[in-house]
Amino acid sequence: MSTTTASTGRAMPVRLAGLGSHLPKKVVTNDDLAKTLDTNDEWIRTRTGIRERRVLPADWATSDLAVAAAREALADANMTIDDIDTILVATTTPDHTIPGTAPIVAAKLGTEAGAFDVNAACSGFLYGLRVGSSMVATGDEAILVIGAEALTRIVDPGDRSVAILFGDGAGAAVLVPDETAGLGPFDLGADGRDPSMLWTEAGGTRTPVDESVLSAKTNMLTMRGGDVYRHAVARMTASSKSVIERAGLSVDDIDLFIGHQANIRILEAVGHRLGVPGERTHITVDRHGNTSAASVPLALADARDAGRLQPGDTVLLTAFGAGLTWGSCLLRWQVSESAADRPATNASGGSA
Repeated sequence: MSTTTASTGRAMPVRLAGLGSHLPKKVVTNDDLAKTLDTNDEWIRTRTGIRERRVLPADWATSDLAVAAAREALADANMTIDDIDTILVATTTPDHTIPGTAPIVAAKLGTEAGAFDVNAACSGFLYGLRVGSSMVATGDEAILVIGAEALTRIVDPGDRSVAILFGDGAGAAVLVPDETAGLGPFDLGADGRDPSMLWTEAGGTRTPVDESVLSAKTNMLTMRGGDVYRHAVARMTASSKSVIERAGLSVDDIDLFIGHQANIRILEAVGHRLGVPGERTHITVDRHGNTSAASVPLALADARDAGRLQPGDTVLLTAFGAGLTWGSCLLRWQVSESAADRPATNASGGSA
């Protein structure tokens, strides 16, 4: 069986003209969780690398996080919402089952541009980049791709196996045509034979919510951690190797490795198998936790703000998530004119 179901062997003339991110102000540390769970800071850090995560306010939803990150990305690109042809929102925690979150985001941003959701869980932003870059390469002038998640809303706070892992946040990118830039190759794949490995069992059309579901909490996120770890390491490694080889490059050509920030052990294992030195890996899982589809754009913006990206750098992005889904791509980093004089900082914050 093929390990990939969608790929392209060339880079597209597409540039990330702007990046934006949003992290809620509320910080929940490991010590905070230890007050209600049978755990402690050392136990969580040694197994996951996570020290803290962000939690969105009670009156916010995924669309609010997405809008905040989108506005920052537009400002970074020196563009307005009127310049955007289409909005893609990658999320597995939509505001509602119906409608999609993207049209809500578009309305809040003040546009009637096309808008739709992409649900590939933690791989969602890379799937969104693949779709968005293809749209730009075939004639659209500007696409807004957002990864946004409110995972703390679907996690049982009493379930130690998942409550320690997840956080909320959003990251966004504006894609524009640029013959001097390069986005790709891409490698995307999926294996839906055993969705129970990482899922919310109830809440859809297979198992609608009723009293028994609420009692059993099967509408909450669950995962088999060991199985997820093994699949994540294998899929992200193979997918990353595929795009590097297809681009005619070697691991030595990768200037920065940004993987899905789910667990420090996964990132270290993938980096080791690829042969990427630790100093060329960017880590945010310690401060953000697992933010699913928001993970990669948040980490990319964090690396940019920390001064780790230079013009012409080749960046490897890779992710793995529920579905199962996975994906990788290469990005040739270019600096937008509006960002050229930005001072380096350490991390983005939030306003809510």
